[in-house]
Amino acid sequence: MLKSKKILAGLIFILAMTASAAFALSAPNAQHPVVQIVKNASPAVVNIDVEKKATQRISPFPFDDDPFFKHFFGDAFKDFTRSVPMKGRGSGFIVSKDGQILTNNHVVDGVDIIRVTLSDGKIYDARILGKDPTYDLAVIKIDVDNKDLPVLELGDSDLLEVGEGVVAIGNPYGLEQTVTTGVISAKNRSVHAQDVNFDGFLQTDAAINPGNSGGPLLNMDGKVIGINTAIIPYAQGICFAIPVNMAKEVMNDLVSFGKVKRGWLGVSIQNVTPEMAKLNNIKDLEGGVILGDVFKDSAAEKGGLKRGDIITHVNGEKVKDVNWFVQKIRTLAPSSETELKVIRRGKNLNIKIKLDERPDTADGRPAEIDSQDAKGESSKLLEKFGIEDVLELTANMRRKFKLKDNAVGLVIAGVTPNSPAFQAGVRSGDLLIEVNNHEIKNLNDLKQAVKSSDEFVILLIEREGSTSFVQIKASEK
Repeated sequence: MLKSKKILAGLIFILAMTASAAFALSAPNAQHPVVQIVKNASPAVVNIDVEKKATQRISPFPFDDDPFFKHFFGDAFKDFTRSVPMKGRGSGFIVSKDGQILTNNHVVDGVDIIRVTLSDGKIYDARILGKDPTYDLAVIKIDVDNKDLPVLELGDSDLLEVGEGVVAIGNPYGLEQTVTTGVISAKNRSVHAQDVNFDGFLQTDAAINPGNSGGPLLNMDGKVIGINTAIIPYAQGICFAIPVNMAKEVMNDLVSFGKVKRGWLGVSIQNVTPEMAKLNNIKDLEGGVILGDVFKDSAAEKGGLKRGDIITHVNGEKVKDVNWFVQKIRTLAPSSETELKVIRRGKNLNIKIKLDERPDTADGRPAEIDSQDAKGESSKLLEKFGIEDVLELTANMRRKFKLKDNAVGLVIAGVTPNSPAFQAGVRSGDLLIEVNNHEIKNLNDLKQAVKSSDEFVILLIEREGSTSFVQIKASEK
Protein backbone atom coordinates (compact mmCIF):
# COMPACT_ATOMS: atom_id res chain seq x y z
CA MET A 1 0.00 0.00 0.00
CA LEU A 2 2.79 2.34 0.95
CA LYS A 3 4.62 1.42 -2.21
CA SER A 4 1.54 2.20 -4.30
CA LYS A 5 1.24 5.62 -2.68
CA LYS A 6 4.85 6.39 -3.51
CA ILE A 7 4.33 5.40 -7.15
CA LEU A 8 1.18 7.54 -7.31
CA ALA A 9 3.01 10.52 -5.83
CA GLY A 10 5.79 10.09 -8.42
CA LEU A 11 3.28 10.08 -11.27
CA ILE A 12 1.59 13.18 -9.91
CA PHE A 13 4.99 14.90 -9.71
CA ILE A 14 5.82 13.96 -13.34
CA LEU A 15 2.42 15.18 -14.53
CA ALA A 16 2.89 18.41 -12.63
CA MET A 17 6.30 18.94 -14.21
CA THR A 18 4.86 18.22 -17.69
CA ALA A 19 2.04 20.67 -17.13
CA SER A 20 4.51 23.23 -15.88
CA ALA A 21 6.67 22.77 -18.98
CA ALA A 22 3.64 23.05 -21.26
CA PHE A 23 2.60 26.23 -19.45
CA ALA A 24 6.12 27.62 -19.87
CA LEU A 25 6.04 26.96 -23.62
CA SER A 26 2.67 28.66 -23.93
CA ALA A 27 3.69 31.65 -21.82
CA PRO A 28 3.78 34.99 -23.67
CA ASN A 29 7.55 35.39 -23.35
CA ALA A 30 8.41 31.93 -24.73
CA GLN A 31 8.59 32.07 -28.54
CA HIS A 32 9.47 29.48 -31.13
CA PRO A 33 12.86 30.37 -32.68
CA VAL A 34 11.25 30.73 -36.12
CA VAL A 35 9.15 33.62 -34.84
CA GLN A 36 12.20 35.79 -34.19
CA ILE A 37 13.82 34.76 -37.48
CA VAL A 38 10.73 35.89 -39.38
CA LYS A 39 10.47 39.15 -37.45
CA ASN A 40 14.09 40.01 -38.26
CA ALA A 41 14.11 38.83 -41.90
CA SER A 42 10.68 39.79 -43.26
CA PRO A 43 11.37 43.54 -43.67
CA ALA A 44 14.11 42.71 -46.21
CA VAL A 45 12.01 40.22 -48.24
CA VAL A 46 10.21 41.76 -51.22
CA ASN A 47 7.48 40.79 -53.67
CA ILE A 48 8.27 41.16 -57.36
CA ASP A 49 5.52 41.69 -59.94
CA VAL A 50 6.51 41.57 -63.61
CA GLU A 51 4.74 42.27 -66.86
CA LYS A 52 5.58 41.38 -70.43
CA LYS A 53 3.83 42.49 -73.60
CA ALA A 54 2.82 39.59 -75.82
CA THR A 55 1.27 39.55 -79.28
CA GLN A 56 -2.05 37.74 -79.61
CA ARG A 57 -3.84 37.01 -82.86
CA ILE A 58 -7.43 38.20 -83.06
CA SER A 59 -10.00 37.88 -85.78
CA PRO A 60 -12.35 40.66 -86.85
CA PHE A 61 -14.72 38.00 -88.19
CA PRO A 62 -17.00 35.91 -86.00
CA PHE A 63 -16.62 32.85 -88.22
CA ASP A 64 -12.90 32.41 -88.94
CA ASP A 65 -13.15 28.99 -90.51
CA ASP A 66 -16.38 29.45 -92.46
CA PRO A 67 -15.71 28.59 -96.16
CA PHE A 68 -17.87 31.54 -97.24
CA PHE A 69 -15.59 34.04 -95.49
CA LYS A 70 -12.47 32.24 -96.66
CA HIS A 71 -13.73 32.43 -100.24
CA PHE A 72 -13.95 36.24 -100.11
CA PHE A 73 -11.27 37.14 -97.57
CA GLY A 74 -8.79 34.25 -97.71
CA ASP A 75 -6.48 34.24 -94.69
CA ALA A 76 -6.33 38.03 -94.39
CA PHE A 77 -8.17 37.96 -91.07
CA LYS A 78 -5.25 36.09 -89.52
CA ASP A 79 -3.05 39.19 -89.82
CA PHE A 80 -4.91 41.04 -87.06
CA THR A 81 -3.03 41.02 -83.76
CA ARG A 82 -3.11 42.89 -80.49
CA SER A 83 -0.67 43.44 -77.67
CA VAL A 84 -1.73 41.90 -74.36
CA PRO A 85 0.06 42.04 -71.00
CA MET A 86 1.29 38.79 -69.43
CA LYS A 87 1.90 39.04 -65.70
CA GLY A 88 4.00 37.02 -63.31
CA ARG A 89 5.19 37.08 -59.71
CA GLY A 90 8.25 36.17 -57.75
CA SER A 91 10.21 37.02 -54.65
CA GLY A 92 13.54 38.56 -53.75
CA PHE A 93 15.48 40.04 -50.87
CA ILE A 94 17.43 43.24 -50.31
CA VAL A 95 21.22 42.84 -50.28
CA SER A 96 22.34 46.48 -50.08
CA LYS A 97 21.03 49.47 -48.17
CA ASP A 98 20.68 51.51 -51.38
CA GLY A 99 18.19 49.11 -52.95
CA GLN A 100 19.95 46.21 -54.70
CA ILE A 101 17.79 43.09 -54.66
CA LEU A 102 18.79 39.49 -55.39
CA THR A 103 16.30 37.24 -57.17
CA ASN A 104 16.14 34.53 -59.85
CA ASN A 105 16.94 35.24 -63.48
CA HIS A 106 13.78 33.44 -64.60
CA VAL A 107 11.65 35.85 -62.56
CA VAL A 108 12.79 38.94 -64.52
CA ASP A 109 14.17 37.57 -67.79
CA GLY A 110 12.55 39.09 -70.88
CA VAL A 111 10.01 41.22 -69.02
CA ASP A 112 9.11 44.84 -69.78
CA ILE A 113 8.02 46.05 -66.35
CA ILE A 114 9.33 45.13 -62.88
CA ARG A 115 7.63 46.42 -59.74
CA VAL A 116 8.86 45.71 -56.23
CA THR A 117 6.64 45.82 -53.14
CA LEU A 118 8.39 46.19 -49.79
CA SER A 119 7.08 44.68 -46.58
CA ASP A 120 5.65 48.07 -45.57
CA GLY A 121 3.51 48.16 -48.73
CA LYS A 122 5.53 50.75 -50.65
CA ILE A 123 5.86 50.02 -54.38
CA TYR A 124 8.84 50.91 -56.58
CA ASP A 125 9.76 50.41 -60.23
CA ALA A 126 12.93 48.36 -60.61
CA ARG A 127 15.57 47.93 -63.29
CA ILE A 128 17.90 45.03 -63.99
CA LEU A 129 21.56 45.56 -63.08
CA GLY A 130 22.64 42.13 -64.30
CA LYS A 131 21.43 38.58 -64.80
CA ASP A 132 22.86 35.17 -65.55
CA PRO A 133 20.96 32.07 -66.74
CA THR A 134 23.63 29.57 -65.66
CA TYR A 135 23.19 30.36 -61.99
CA ASP A 136 19.59 31.55 -62.51
CA LEU A 137 20.43 34.70 -60.58
CA ALA A 138 19.67 38.37 -61.19
CA VAL A 139 20.32 41.62 -59.35
CA ILE A 140 17.67 44.33 -59.72
CA LYS A 141 17.68 47.87 -58.29
CA ILE A 142 15.07 50.19 -56.85
CA ASP A 143 15.76 53.89 -56.35
CA VAL A 144 14.72 55.03 -52.89
CA ASP A 145 15.22 58.24 -50.95
CA ASN A 146 15.98 56.25 -47.82
CA LYS A 147 19.44 54.75 -48.26
CA ASP A 148 19.12 52.66 -45.13
CA LEU A 149 16.91 49.78 -46.23
CA PRO A 150 16.86 46.55 -44.19
CA VAL A 151 19.36 44.01 -45.53
CA LEU A 152 19.58 40.25 -45.07
CA GLU A 153 22.91 38.85 -43.94
CA LEU A 154 24.41 36.19 -46.21
CA GLY A 155 25.53 33.02 -44.46
CA ASP A 156 27.90 30.21 -45.49
CA SER A 157 26.13 27.45 -47.40
CA ASP A 158 29.25 25.26 -47.33
CA LEU A 159 28.74 24.76 -43.58
CA LEU A 160 25.22 23.37 -43.97
CA GLU A 161 24.48 19.87 -42.74
CA VAL A 162 21.75 17.58 -44.03
CA GLY A 163 18.90 17.66 -41.51
CA GLU A 164 19.54 21.26 -40.48
CA GLY A 165 16.42 23.36 -40.02
CA VAL A 166 15.58 26.08 -42.58
CA VAL A 167 12.95 28.78 -43.11
CA ALA A 168 11.64 30.04 -46.48
CA ILE A 169 9.91 33.39 -46.93
CA GLY A 170 8.30 34.46 -50.18
CA ASN A 171 5.29 35.31 -52.32
CA PRO A 172 3.71 31.97 -53.36
CA TYR A 173 0.67 32.46 -55.61
CA GLY A 174 0.70 36.16 -54.67
CA LEU A 175 0.27 35.47 -50.92
CA GLU A 176 2.78 37.99 -49.56
CA GLN A 177 5.23 37.22 -46.75
CA THR A 178 4.36 33.52 -46.54
CA VAL A 179 6.59 31.53 -44.17
CA THR A 180 7.32 27.80 -44.45
CA THR A 181 9.79 25.63 -42.54
CA GLY A 182 11.63 22.38 -43.11
CA VAL A 183 15.09 20.88 -43.22
CA ILE A 184 17.95 20.51 -45.67
CA SER A 185 17.09 17.21 -47.34
CA ALA A 186 20.26 16.87 -49.43
CA LYS A 187 23.15 18.86 -50.91
CA ASN A 188 24.76 19.06 -54.36
CA ARG A 189 21.70 17.93 -56.26
CA SER A 190 21.80 18.09 -60.07
CA VAL A 191 18.59 18.97 -61.91
CA HIS A 192 18.49 18.85 -65.71
CA ALA A 193 14.92 19.15 -66.94
CA GLN A 194 13.06 21.57 -69.20
CA ASP A 195 14.34 25.08 -68.39
CA VAL A 196 16.30 24.00 -65.29
CA ASN A 197 19.88 22.95 -65.92
CA PHE A 198 21.91 23.24 -62.73
CA ASP A 199 24.42 21.37 -60.60
CA GLY A 200 24.88 21.95 -56.89
CA PHE A 201 21.33 22.63 -55.66
CA LEU A 202 20.34 22.45 -52.02
CA GLN A 203 17.30 20.22 -51.60
CA THR A 204 14.75 21.07 -48.92
CA ASP A 205 11.32 19.92 -47.83
CA ALA A 206 10.30 23.46 -46.83
CA ALA A 207 7.23 24.18 -48.97
CA ILE A 208 8.17 26.25 -52.03
CA ASN A 209 5.54 27.11 -54.63
CA PRO A 210 5.25 29.27 -57.76
CA GLY A 211 5.94 32.81 -56.61
CA ASN A 212 8.56 31.72 -54.05
CA SER A 213 11.25 31.89 -56.74
CA GLY A 214 14.01 34.29 -55.75
CA GLY A 215 13.08 34.38 -52.07
CA PRO A 216 15.53 33.57 -49.27
CA LEU A 217 16.12 30.23 -47.60
CA LEU A 218 17.35 31.01 -44.07
CA ASN A 219 19.18 28.93 -41.49
CA MET A 220 18.25 28.94 -37.81
CA ASP A 221 20.58 31.90 -37.26
CA GLY A 222 18.44 33.94 -39.66
CA LYS A 223 21.15 34.13 -42.33
CA VAL A 224 20.52 33.47 -46.02
CA ILE A 225 21.97 30.13 -47.07
CA GLY A 226 20.04 29.67 -50.33
CA ILE A 227 17.88 31.31 -52.99
CA ASN A 228 14.64 29.38 -53.61
CA THR A 229 14.46 28.38 -57.25
CA ALA A 230 12.76 25.18 -58.38
CA ILE A 231 10.27 22.49 -57.46
CA ILE A 232 9.27 19.10 -58.80
CA PRO A 233 5.57 19.80 -59.51
CA TYR A 234 4.39 16.19 -59.36
CA ALA A 235 6.14 15.51 -56.03
CA GLN A 236 5.66 16.70 -52.48
CA GLY A 237 8.38 18.21 -50.33
CA ILE A 238 11.07 18.16 -53.03
CA CYS A 239 12.24 21.73 -53.58
CA PHE A 240 15.56 23.26 -54.58
CA ALA A 241 17.57 26.35 -53.72
CA ILE A 242 20.79 27.83 -55.09
CA PRO A 243 23.53 27.84 -52.41
CA VAL A 244 24.20 31.41 -51.34
CA ASN A 245 27.95 30.95 -51.71
CA MET A 246 27.42 30.72 -55.48
CA ALA A 247 25.49 33.99 -55.38
CA LYS A 248 28.34 35.66 -53.48
CA GLU A 249 30.73 34.66 -56.26
CA VAL A 250 28.68 36.21 -59.06
CA MET A 251 26.89 39.25 -57.59
CA ASN A 252 29.79 41.65 -58.09
CA ASP A 253 30.06 40.63 -61.76
CA LEU A 254 26.32 41.06 -62.26
CA VAL A 255 26.41 44.58 -60.83
CA SER A 256 29.68 45.63 -62.50
CA PHE A 257 29.32 44.02 -65.94
CA GLY A 258 25.65 43.04 -66.23
CA LYS A 259 26.65 39.39 -66.61
CA VAL A 260 28.93 36.82 -65.03
CA LYS A 261 32.40 36.60 -66.50
CA ARG A 262 33.15 32.91 -66.18
CA GLY A 263 36.40 31.15 -66.79
CA TRP A 264 36.35 28.58 -69.58
CA LEU A 265 38.84 25.81 -70.23
CA GLY A 266 37.33 24.30 -73.38
CA VAL A 267 37.10 20.60 -72.57
CA SER A 268 34.50 17.89 -72.10
CA ILE A 269 35.04 15.85 -68.95
CA GLN A 270 33.77 12.90 -66.97
CA ASN A 271 34.54 11.28 -63.63
CA VAL A 272 37.43 8.84 -63.46
CA THR A 273 36.21 5.28 -62.94
CA PRO A 274 38.35 2.54 -61.35
CA GLU A 275 38.67 0.94 -64.79
CA MET A 276 40.00 4.18 -66.29
CA ALA A 277 42.47 4.55 -63.45
CA LYS A 278 43.65 0.98 -63.93
CA LEU A 279 44.06 1.50 -67.66
CA ASN A 280 46.29 4.51 -66.92
CA ASN A 281 48.33 2.56 -64.35
CA ILE A 282 47.07 4.76 -61.48
CA LYS A 283 46.60 3.35 -58.00
CA ASP A 284 44.65 4.79 -55.07
CA LEU A 285 43.20 7.69 -57.05
CA GLU A 286 40.28 9.44 -55.35
CA GLY A 287 38.38 11.96 -57.44
CA GLY A 288 39.78 13.55 -60.59
CA VAL A 289 38.28 14.10 -64.03
CA ILE A 290 39.34 12.73 -67.39
CA LEU A 291 39.24 14.78 -70.60
CA GLY A 292 37.06 13.41 -73.36
CA ASP A 293 37.57 16.25 -75.84
CA VAL A 294 39.84 19.27 -76.04
CA PHE A 295 38.11 21.92 -78.15
CA LYS A 296 39.93 23.49 -81.04
CA ASP A 297 41.48 26.91 -80.33
CA SER A 298 40.43 26.68 -76.67
CA ALA A 299 42.51 27.61 -73.64
CA ALA A 300 43.01 23.90 -72.98
CA GLU A 301 44.43 23.26 -76.45
CA LYS A 302 46.70 26.31 -76.26
CA GLY A 303 47.90 25.18 -72.83
CA GLY A 304 48.83 21.71 -74.03
CA LEU A 305 46.06 19.54 -72.58
CA LYS A 306 45.23 16.37 -74.51
CA ARG A 307 42.37 13.91 -74.71
CA GLY A 308 42.76 11.27 -72.00
CA ASP A 309 44.54 13.57 -69.54
CA ILE A 310 43.39 13.13 -65.95
CA ILE A 311 43.21 16.37 -63.94
CA THR A 312 43.71 15.76 -60.22
CA HIS A 313 44.25 19.29 -58.83
CA VAL A 314 43.27 22.87 -59.70
CA ASN A 315 45.48 25.55 -58.13
CA GLY A 316 46.51 23.09 -55.46
CA GLU A 317 42.97 21.97 -54.59
CA LYS A 318 42.05 18.34 -55.07
CA VAL A 319 39.46 17.67 -57.78
CA LYS A 320 36.52 15.84 -56.21
CA ASP A 321 34.34 15.16 -59.25
CA VAL A 322 32.87 16.70 -62.41
CA ASN A 323 30.53 19.05 -60.54
CA TRP A 324 33.32 20.33 -58.34
CA PHE A 325 35.61 20.89 -61.32
CA VAL A 326 32.99 22.75 -63.37
CA GLN A 327 32.07 25.03 -60.48
CA LYS A 328 35.72 25.69 -59.67
CA ILE A 329 36.59 26.73 -63.23
CA ARG A 330 33.48 28.93 -63.35
CA THR A 331 34.64 30.83 -60.27
CA LEU A 332 37.97 31.71 -61.87
CA ALA A 333 38.26 34.92 -63.83
CA PRO A 334 38.87 34.89 -67.59
CA SER A 335 42.55 35.47 -68.45
CA SER A 336 43.61 34.20 -65.02
CA GLU A 337 46.51 31.76 -64.96
CA THR A 338 45.42 28.40 -63.60
CA GLU A 339 47.76 25.60 -62.53
CA LEU A 340 46.61 22.04 -63.16
CA LYS A 341 48.11 18.80 -61.94
CA VAL A 342 47.67 16.25 -64.70
CA ILE A 343 48.35 12.54 -65.12
CA ARG A 344 49.10 11.61 -68.72
CA ARG A 345 49.68 7.92 -69.40
CA GLY A 346 51.09 7.41 -65.93
CA LYS A 347 53.28 10.52 -65.91
CA ASN A 348 52.66 13.46 -63.56
CA LEU A 349 52.64 16.91 -65.18
CA ASN A 350 52.13 20.49 -63.95
CA ILE A 351 50.45 22.59 -66.63
CA LYS A 352 49.72 26.31 -66.44
CA ILE A 353 46.83 27.59 -68.56
CA LYS A 354 45.42 31.05 -69.18
CA LEU A 355 41.63 30.69 -69.10
CA ASP A 356 39.27 32.04 -71.75
CA GLU A 357 35.89 33.63 -71.09
CA ARG A 358 33.12 31.12 -71.60
CA PRO A 359 31.70 31.89 -75.08
CA ASP A 360 28.51 29.82 -75.24
CA THR A 361 25.20 30.50 -73.56
CA ALA A 362 24.79 29.07 -70.12
CA ASP A 363 21.63 27.12 -70.87
CA GLY A 364 23.20 25.41 -73.87
CA ARG A 365 20.81 26.91 -76.41
CA PRO A 366 22.07 28.71 -79.48
CA ALA A 367 22.30 32.46 -79.02
CA GLU A 368 21.79 35.09 -81.66
CA ILE A 369 25.10 35.47 -83.48
CA ASP A 370 26.98 38.72 -83.09
CA SER A 371 28.29 39.62 -86.54
CA GLN A 372 31.42 41.13 -85.04
CA ASP A 373 31.99 37.92 -83.11
CA ALA A 374 31.46 35.62 -86.11
CA LYS A 375 34.00 37.15 -88.51
CA GLY A 376 32.85 34.81 -91.28
CA GLU A 377 31.78 35.73 -94.81
CA SER A 378 28.02 36.05 -95.03
CA SER A 379 25.18 35.83 -97.52
CA LYS A 380 21.56 36.98 -97.71
CA LEU A 381 20.59 34.57 -100.48
CA LEU A 382 17.81 33.05 -98.36
CA GLU A 383 16.41 36.35 -97.11
CA LYS A 384 13.15 36.02 -99.05
CA PHE A 385 12.42 32.86 -97.06
CA GLY A 386 12.96 34.67 -93.76
CA ILE A 387 16.59 33.65 -93.17
CA GLU A 388 18.31 36.97 -92.66
CA ASP A 389 21.89 35.79 -92.91
CA VAL A 390 24.07 32.70 -93.19
CA LEU A 391 27.74 32.62 -92.28
CA GLU A 392 30.69 30.50 -93.21
CA LEU A 393 32.00 28.42 -90.32
CA THR A 394 34.81 29.75 -88.15
CA ALA A 395 36.61 28.11 -85.25
CA ASN A 396 34.82 30.49 -82.89
CA MET A 397 31.39 29.49 -84.18
CA ARG A 398 32.23 25.79 -83.99
CA ARG A 399 33.06 26.34 -80.35
CA LYS A 400 30.13 28.64 -79.62
CA PHE A 401 27.52 26.29 -81.05
CA LYS A 402 29.29 23.12 -79.92
CA LEU A 403 29.82 21.88 -83.48
CA LYS A 404 32.22 19.09 -84.26
CA ASP A 405 35.60 20.01 -85.71
CA ASN A 406 34.70 18.15 -88.91
CA ALA A 407 31.24 19.74 -89.22
CA VAL A 408 30.50 20.94 -92.77
CA GLY A 409 27.96 23.57 -93.76
CA LEU A 410 26.94 27.15 -93.01
CA VAL A 411 25.59 28.64 -89.81
CA ILE A 412 22.20 30.35 -89.90
CA ALA A 413 22.85 33.71 -88.28
CA GLY A 414 19.37 35.18 -88.04
CA VAL A 415 15.73 34.28 -88.64
CA THR A 416 12.99 36.89 -89.08
CA PRO A 417 10.23 36.45 -86.45
CA ASN A 418 6.97 35.05 -87.89
CA SER A 419 8.62 34.51 -91.30
CA PRO A 420 8.10 31.28 -93.28
CA ALA A 421 11.47 30.01 -92.05
CA PHE A 422 10.59 30.80 -88.44
CA GLN A 423 7.21 29.12 -88.72
CA ALA A 424 8.89 26.07 -90.23
CA GLY A 425 11.06 25.80 -87.14
CA VAL A 426 14.37 27.20 -88.39
CA ARG A 427 16.34 29.01 -85.68
CA SER A 428 19.50 31.05 -85.34
CA GLY A 429 22.47 28.76 -84.75
CA ASP A 430 21.18 25.88 -86.92
CA LEU A 431 23.77 24.27 -89.18
CA LEU A 432 22.72 24.35 -92.84
CA ILE A 433 23.93 21.12 -94.51
CA GLU A 434 21.95 20.86 -97.76
CA VAL A 435 19.74 23.07 -99.90
CA ASN A 436 17.51 21.41 -102.50
CA ASN A 437 19.56 18.20 -102.26
CA HIS A 438 22.81 20.10 -102.91
CA GLU A 439 25.49 19.65 -100.26
CA ILE A 440 26.53 23.02 -98.83
CA LYS A 441 30.17 23.49 -97.90
CA ASN A 442 30.59 27.20 -98.64
CA LEU A 443 28.75 30.26 -99.88
CA ASN A 444 29.40 29.41 -103.52
CA ASP A 445 27.59 26.08 -103.05
CA LEU A 446 24.66 27.97 -101.56
CA LYS A 447 24.58 30.35 -104.52
CA GLN A 448 24.37 27.46 -106.98
CA ALA A 449 21.71 25.67 -104.92
CA VAL A 450 19.25 28.57 -104.73
CA LYS A 451 19.54 29.72 -108.37
CA SER A 452 16.07 28.48 -109.30
CA SER A 453 14.48 28.63 -105.86
CA ASP A 454 11.87 31.33 -106.35
CA GLU A 455 8.83 29.82 -104.66
CA PHE A 456 10.14 27.29 -102.17
CA VAL A 457 13.31 25.73 -100.82
CA ILE A 458 14.07 22.48 -98.99
CA LEU A 459 16.79 22.66 -96.34
CA LEU A 460 18.57 19.95 -94.41
CA ILE A 461 19.56 21.41 -91.06
CA GLU A 462 21.32 20.06 -87.99
CA ARG A 463 20.61 21.08 -84.40
CA GLU A 464 22.20 19.50 -81.34
CA GLY A 465 23.37 16.51 -83.36
CA SER A 466 19.98 15.79 -85.01
CA THR A 467 19.18 16.50 -88.68
CA SER A 468 15.84 17.22 -90.33
CA PHE A 469 14.44 18.40 -93.66
CA VAL A 470 12.51 21.66 -93.70
CA GLN A 471 10.42 22.93 -96.60
CA ILE A 472 9.94 26.69 -96.74
CA LYS A 473 7.73 28.75 -99.02
CA ALA A 474 8.96 32.21 -100.01
CA SER A 475 7.34 35.22 -98.40
CA GLU A 476 4.61 36.87 -100.45
CA LYS A 477 5.37 40.50 -101.18
